[in-house]
Amino acid sequence: MIPSEELPVSPDIVSPAASKRPLNWRNWLSPILLGLLVTAANIGIYWLNIDYRIFGAYAYLGVFIVTLIANATTIVPVPYITIVACIAGQSNSLVLVALAGALGSALGESVAFFIGRSGRTIAEETRFYGWVKQQLRHPWRAFVVLFGLAAPINPAFDVAGLAAGALGVPYWLFFTAVFMGRLIRFWLIALAGAQWCTSGGTQ
Repeated sequence: MIPSEELPVSPDIVSPAASKRPLNWRNWLSPILLGLLVTAANIGIYWLNIDYRIFGAYAYLGVFIVTLIANATTIVPVPYITIVACIAGQSNSLVLVALAGALGSALGESVAFFIGRSGRTIAEETRFYGWVKQQLRHPWRAFVVLFGLAAPINPAFDVAGLAAGALGVPYWLFFTAVFMGRLIRFWLIALAGAQWCTSGGTQ
């Protein structure tokens, strides 16, 4: 009797049952609820009409701490956008607001980087994650991708941080790219705050 040989299974072959697997809406429910909670918190902070000028120079420290916490974790939603914008609208230096926000934000995103460096795999192997990993294998492409993903408000940036740490991207490259990207983000937030937080609900 001739033993049957097992054919190697290609990882690219997907069974029809797997390809027709129904979409699990529970995977989307948590991010949607979190987004609604953060949006409501931002609106609530705006309507509170907090006078941040009473904090003086400590308001810049507040920007640093708020952005550090907000970007270090997604468990506790922190309405940092409105806080930073309103502080900028009441401050004497938009540059200091943008610098404090970018520094706190870049350090907060470093948490995901060092989790990836430790070897813990907590990111789902999606097509986007695979694309990010492929780009981060090249130093200059890594800088451009990290910068491009860091500048806009992008909830998926943690995936890039995890991949950068896991692939051994130098921390100085990661931090520089993220800091420069976030500097643009917080400069735009500060400009918006100077426009509508002084002429809107906060005086």
